[in-house]
Amino acid sequence: MAELPFIKMHGLGNDFVLFDARRAPLALDPARVRAVADRHTGVGCDQVIALEPPQGDGTDAFLRFWNRDGGEVGACGNGARCAARLLLDESGRDAVALETAAGALTAREAGGGRVSVDMGPARLDWHEIPLARACDTLRVAIGAGPLGDAVAVNMGNPHAVFFVDDAEAVPLETLGPALETDPLFPEHANIGVAQRIADDRLRLRVWERGAGLTRACGTGACAAAVAGARRGLTGREVTTVLDGGELGIRWRDDGHVEMTGACVRSFTGVLPG
Repeated sequence: MAELPFIKMHGLGNDFVLFDARRAPLALDPARVRAVADRHTGVGCDQVIALEPPQGDGTDAFLRFWNRDGGEVGACGNGARCAARLLLDESGRDAVALETAAGALTAREAGGGRVSVDMGPARLDWHEIPLARACDTLRVAIGAGPLGDAVAVNMGNPHAVFFVDDAEAVPLETLGPALETDPLFPEHANIGVAQRIADDRLRLRVWERGAGLTRACGTGACAAAVAGARRGLTGREVTTVLDGGELGIRWRDDGHVEMTGACVRSFTGVLPG
């Protein structure tokens, strides 16, 4: 394999290794992804992202995402913002159009180093999450330890959000793995614990499938905001407070979810072949 230039970026500490594969194909198998993502012997990251040539008219790039365990996933909110930051800077435009396996996204400059991404509609039916059986996604009978009564939301990937009195007190690093792989989730799920602070503010921690406990999860923040509004705990526009910082989330009347936050280029490098 030839040498691979890369860019290391992060969105609120949720970090990524990005490869530009728009001009030459990039072969990444699970073993290679795990090697790149390894924090001791590789570059280290939560996800690996490839920017590929657009597949449709009027779009700027197709984004492909892998978790650090080597599994490919359809969406990553913070990763999409980081990729959008590169494309916005490259093009000099105020907006770019992105494609992912989970659907089309649009991103725009939000000022102050921030990027806003329209993550598309929140999917709320049980078969869209997907769940293994029909049930009310507003109150899913699943739990572990102090967690129970989840809200299920698909934001391009499946999420289960548990509302708790104290998000800091939940041993998510212990409970997350079992909940992620519960048989109710045939594609596994991201597990969030959310604490209502105010009508427009949530504290959130997320165990990401295939990545573990991360400092921030963009789709998790979107899912928590939608879940809070559905439960009547918050309005449709909230600030989510994650370990790495804050994301602004707006669940629009048309069902689309907008996410706004900072993203930073950390460094560039070249991996040996």
